[in-house]
Amino acid sequence: MSKTLKPLTMAITPRSEPPQIQRFPQSKYIDAVRWLPPVTALDRFAAIAFFDSDSDSSSVEIYSVGSNPANLVPQSSWVSPSRVYSLKTSHSQHRPFVAAGTFSSSLHVLFSNPMDASSLESELSIPGKVLHEGPISCIDLMDGELECLTVGEDGKVNVVSIGASNLNHRRVFDSSGLVSYTATKWASPAEFATGGCGFSLQWWDQRKPGGAVSQFKGNWAQRTSGIIHSIDVHPSRKHTCLAGGSLGTVFAWDLRWPQQPIILSGVGTGDAGAHSPSESEVWEVQYDRYAKSVNMGNSSSSKILPAMICSEDGILAVIEQGEEPLELVAEPCAINSFDIDCQNPSDVICSLEWESIAVLSRS
Repeated sequence: MSKTLKPLTMAITPRSEPPQIQRFPQSKYIDAVRWLPPVTALDRFAAIAFFDSDSDSSSVEIYSVGSNPANLVPQSSWVSPSRVYSLKTSHSQHRPFVAAGTFSSSLHVLFSNPMDASSLESELSIPGKVLHEGPISCIDLMDGELECLTVGEDGKVNVVSIGASNLNHRRVFDSSGLVSYTATKWASPAEFATGGCGFSLQWWDQRKPGGAVSQFKGNWAQRTSGIIHSIDVHPSRKHTCLAGGSLGTVFAWDLRWPQQPIILSGVGTGDAGAHSPSESEVWEVQYDRYAKSVNMGNSSSSKILPAMICSEDGILAVIEQGEEPLELVAEPCAINSFDIDCQNPSDVICSLEWESIAVLSRS
């Protein structure tokens, strides 16, 4: 991912103490980072997708993350047949596992030891060219369910059921290349969202086969060339989809008003432009369960909850509807991915383009 620094002209409001930041230089490029659910209260592990440009090899490695003293220690490793495009970890009561979608369109599910999350024991996989013709753009795991979503720029949408000894897949939709999908997120065991070019979003209900049940096309201010890079759906507000993409754009799509996006951030979006922490690609967006809404009045039930973003111009920030952004990190390079610890939402792990991993602790 290329890096272009641009001047930021917005105000950043310090609503809390700055986070403690620990940086760990690596010898390889980091494509993705994800927290692993702990097996015990003392465990703290992360799954990291690496790419070694010298050997043109990729791997998924499990690291233990220590805080006292600060350290990042490798525990186990799996070599990928192709570069990892999308990485997710299970957050369920089932056996811990990691899922990886690759550039060569293969899908891999890596199981940990039930008593030791740091040890990768077994693998189930679907080879390339079965799910997609090209790279798997994005995958997502449904909390509490053993199902994985996969989408690609070839316009295919698949659901993969994860069994004890095999992976079974079924094609949900195939646009035959007429529509490209770059992001996806489960909303419920039956519903999910997808996103793609032109700031477009689609809402799917597997109980109603045949295609998306609702669609949004981002045509505000003629900005139809942008791409959605990341989607999130809050578990308690499943009718609202959060999306981040090109030009610093972050918006919410409320299914109750499907053609009226709620702009949270983005260059040239009127008043919302004053609240834009980034002017470049927003690579990832997640609802921030740690951040407390500034205004919890009578309208709070309809207000978009705080969200965290990371961007190509090196910003990790929390944004909230109608409020100035809270900048957590400003790096001289892109922040390509991050993950908020579900068990301890004050902690965040992120990957820096200059071959480093950062761990933040908020107080």
